[in-house]
Amino acid sequence: MNGQELATAMQYGAKPIFFVVNNGMYGTIRMHQEREYPTRVSGTGLTNPDFAALARAYGLHGEMVERTRDFSDAFERSRKSGRAALIEFRMDPEAINPRTTLSKIREAALVAKSRAIA
Repeated sequence: MNGQELATAMQYGAKPIFFVVNNGMYGTIRMHQEREYPTRVSGTGLTNPDFAALARAYGLHGEMVERTRDFSDAFERSRKSGRAALIEFRMDPEAINPRTTLSKIREAALVAKSRAIA
């Protein structure tokens, strides 16, 4: 939720590989909003920086991955960089978890609410 660990890693010569999963929102909160109050979303959208560029600004190795098939090469470059690294995964916000989507959660909630009213 903050970037200070990037500066700390560089300051002390630590070499972790950070993973940032970026779906552009507070996903868990959004999921609960869609389930309990479908179509009434509030305050969950985020305007994020380019985390890979932010990592590079701190002196880390930075990578951005949008496709699963690109991860292996990005990880290998990060591992071989010899310094702390960050890999940002840009995720489709609709893919809220491995089993469902936001649209499916919203649809199920709307159906349940319409049945409760009828």
